[in-house]
Amino acid sequence: MTESNGSASPKRTEEMPDWEKRFRAPRVSLPDWAEDAPDRSLFVSNATGTYELYAWDRATGEQRQVTDRPNGTTDGVLSPDGAWIWWFDDKDGDEFGIWRRQPFEGGPDEPAAPGLEASYPAGLALGRDGRTAIVGRSTDEEGTTIHLARTGSEPVEIYRHRESAGVGDLSHDGTLIAIEHTEHGDAMHSALRVLRPDGTPVAELDDTKGGTEELGLEVLGFAPVDGDTRLLIGHQRRGRWEPLVWDVATGEETDLALDLPGDVGAEWYPDGTGLLIAHSFEARSELFRYDLASGALEKVPTPPGSVSGATARPDGSVEYLWSSAAEPSAVRSTTGKVVLDPPGMKSPGSVPVEDVWVEGPGGRIHALVQKPADADGPLPTVFDIHGGPTWHDSDAFAAGPAAWVDHGYAVVRVNYRGSTGYGRAWTDALKHRVGLIELEDIAAVRDWAVESGLADPDRLILTGGSWGGYLTLLGLGTQPDAWTLGIAAVPVADYVTAYHDEMEALKAMDRTLLGGTPEEVPDRFEASSPLTYVDKVKAPVYISAGVNDPRCPIRQIENYVKRLEARAAPHEVYRYDAGHGSLVVDERIKQVRLELDFAERYLGGETEKQA
Repeated sequence: MTESNGSASPKRTEEMPDWEKRFRAPRVSLPDWAEDAPDRSLFVSNATGTYELYAWDRATGEQRQVTDRPNGTTDGVLSPDGAWIWWFDDKDGDEFGIWRRQPFEGGPDEPAAPGLEASYPAGLALGRDGRTAIVGRSTDEEGTTIHLARTGSEPVEIYRHRESAGVGDLSHDGTLIAIEHTEHGDAMHSALRVLRPDGTPVAELDDTKGGTEELGLEVLGFAPVDGDTRLLIGHQRRGRWEPLVWDVATGEETDLALDLPGDVGAEWYPDGTGLLIAHSFEARSELFRYDLASGALEKVPTPPGSVSGATARPDGSVEYLWSSAAEPSAVRSTTGKVVLDPPGMKSPGSVPVEDVWVEGPGGRIHALVQKPADADGPLPTVFDIHGGPTWHDSDAFAAGPAAWVDHGYAVVRVNYRGSTGYGRAWTDALKHRVGLIELEDIAAVRDWAVESGLADPDRLILTGGSWGGYLTLLGLGTQPDAWTLGIAAVPVADYVTAYHDEMEALKAMDRTLLGGTPEEVPDRFEASSPLTYVDKVKAPVYISAGVNDPRCPIRQIENYVKRLEARAAPHEVYRYDAGHGSLVVDERIKQVRLELDFAERYLGGETEKQA
């Protein structure tokens, strides 16, 4: 075994390769803004080399760094009155901690909800009165609890259950609380409950009852009007995510039935008269405005690519975070103005993505392909597998795949069964044959890549992070002759040990996916665990892991590594002091450099070209 170290020393900009510039270039998130003080905003940026929260006063133009922690901070919420910034304080990325708050203008941090012990977060909603919060918590001992916290008073528990749940939203006047829960035991498909602040139930909506189909619901937000009892929710009744308006006082449901082929999300316009519609279809997205009175659907102009976040402003304009595989992300506005343009170097672009559709065992599989400009195959090829698993790769800018392309590799990303954006049946298909069904789709795309002449069958890398790391290790063991190398970041490696060590919400998800606990369905856990097949692995393996990771804990990775060590299988391990990934730019660059070096050493040949 080799313990990797690597160097992360920054170079002068003119000497820095493009792949490193993409990671170092200042980036910003879509700004959140205060409902009752819309000139006050909160965003995330890596301007200091670590992702932290920033306050932005749009009236004066002043920007101020709010948090400053060695491992970074990204979880923050701005109170509706704009007076306070809440941020989640965990230890070194372990996601277990408490909420703190800081005045918008700056000042000392203080516990935001005194009396609540450390936990995993399970949602947060802040009241317009400046003193009320609905705080969701999750612990291994208690399951999920939801509390009403008011300044100057002890928190009051208003909900408790062993299964996973979370805070959805607090109504505009603070009289109604919407929660998502999985009391029925299906962590993939939530039901909804609306409570009074004293915990008294007001209304229930559960699409998992009364039928054979497993249908989920999600809270999208209460109408932004005092006394308005309409709740915008998402449903799956027609096989995909769509919005409807549910009046929780009368029970009336207004189904929008939009004629759009993909998944549809929505949020309210600030005056409550319309909805901002986000439509995702075949790895790309677009925006619309829906008028609730007339039912008219008007397209909001955005360039081709992916919108990863959007918000409607009080003046009716829309701000959105956009990118494509070829163009880096930017915060744009329908006014034509630049919303946020961080100073410093600009990120280089990359090559466009090509769409490929491959017939697979469960239907057509969508894959996204990038390769060096003017390159002819067969090429060394990286299968970069997304995490989630309920996520999908899209035509959006990603520095990791671009780095591989810069070094002469083709990159293939597969939206396997289990991915979102292709209908509920496609997403839910992975249940019970967890991991194995996704790998069938990846194998079908691999065969296409080789047969089409794109990929060199002797230089194929399987890689991914989180669930993608899990599929990497599982694929190396179940398809040992298919892959030349494996590179797994923060993976599930030993499913049984991972279940016992992971955070409670993920235990609930695993029980849903596999149909029970390791003690109840041991055969399913064994069939889906990379550890079961570790002795069949032929390819050299690189593994990186955060020692504080609550999602893919370190002990189960060590169990897998020990089995590789026992038979002297070629492998390298890199452990770093963070959780499920790093928010430190130097650390991210170091990890990419180590992966590129590992591939170059084992593949050999002229795979690298100048960036």
